[in-house]
Amino acid sequence: MGIVSDARKAAALLRKAVAARSAVRSVRQTLAHTPPHPSNRYRIAVYFADGEVNMYQMRQWYKPLQELAARWPVVVLARSATGARALLADDALPVAFVPTVRDLERAIQSQDIRVVFYVNQNTRNFQMFRYGRRWHVFINHGESDKMYMTTNQYKAYDFAFIAGQAARDRLERVLWDYDFDRRAIEIGRPQADHYSGTPPYTPDDRTVVLYAPTWEGDRPSAHYGSIRSHGEALVAPLLASGRHRVIYRPHPRSGVVDSEYGEANRRIIAALRAANAADPRAQHVFDDGPELGWQLSAADVAIVDISAMVYDRLAAGKPLLITRPVDEEAVIDTHGYLSDCEWLTAEAAGRVTEEVERVVADPESTRRLAEWVRRYFGDPAPGAATAKFHAAVESLMREWESWHDGAARRGDDEEPEEAELDETTIS
Repeated sequence: MGIVSDARKAAALLRKAVAARSAVRSVRQTLAHTPPHPSNRYRIAVYFADGEVNMYQMRQWYKPLQELAARWPVVVLARSATGARALLADDALPVAFVPTVRDLERAIQSQDIRVVFYVNQNTRNFQMFRYGRRWHVFINHGESDKMYMTTNQYKAYDFAFIAGQAARDRLERVLWDYDFDRRAIEIGRPQADHYSGTPPYTPDDRTVVLYAPTWEGDRPSAHYGSIRSHGEALVAPLLASGRHRVIYRPHPRSGVVDSEYGEANRRIIAALRAANAADPRAQHVFDDGPELGWQLSAADVAIVDISAMVYDRLAAGKPLLITRPVDEEAVIDTHGYLSDCEWLTAEAAGRVTEEVERVVADPESTRRLAEWVRRYFGDPAPGAATAKFHAAVESLMREWESWHDGAARRGDDEEPEEAELDETTIS
């Protein structure tokens, strides 16, 4: 058994190495036909050490960063070949492929980078932290009440852009000796000002319901997926009503652990197709596209599992129902929004049309939702988060100028020579 296991691991490593080499060739070929970056062009860098699998962490920031770049030019420092390949294919922001420390150092020396953004906690972020005389800022890739959001790694950054008061409360419970007033800067969720994509249907008087379940999870504490427990039961009455349009957006990993979960997912997809065939005006949607935005904006009501989708929808400020896990071992945070949300139990899934109508019409439900939206994201008015984001960057730039001018007056404005690090190629 051990020999078979070792052989499988070896084969997996070989496939990974071949894929990495292929990605490197692809990136090099693309860059060979791309003009070089002008010297001293960029003031902001986004450091991204992950591969293609985590590109969702970057893509949600494209539009806010594109808008910011009109004032402060932005470049992405891509360490992984597969990540760089995806970034170049998206063509949303300028990309510098820096797989080795020397490549990274050359890029830093050729630009006037004053602020470095980080969208995740990749361990290779540490290689970028070595460069002083610039602000290192954690901007994250979403908002949630998961343990990831309270890591002590926040202290590694000069500043953290956080969504709102809920994020600060969450961090204050776990971080010792951290200057929240100076280092934690509330910006809301600027991504909500830039929803991407357009609905693939003609709007009418139907109530649009987004059902976006997560995958089944790989351990009891993370058994949040609802496709088997709630999904088929809730989709059926919505399809049958003639008054609703379903947007079904399952997690792409649905069924990777539990084949029955995957089968339930396929049955829901088939049911949507059958409903559309029976009534083409229904225009129900099975959504497996890369863009996330229009779904959150277009849906009158969203039904989501415990996942980042809870907070993506909350930022939209529109009604939502959270499926309550049937596994009693599933961990539910009781400090934040989940302590006061609108739960949809498995038993109530068959009555979903009544629940949808209730959360839309109930004044108390609407009031509570508005309070939680403000607690998590601040002012929900269109453009308010973007204004905070830009103001935060402007403040950091002014502070950079102050430190830079002070160093110049002291005569120590030259960047010190960096200590040698082991050469590292990241693929």
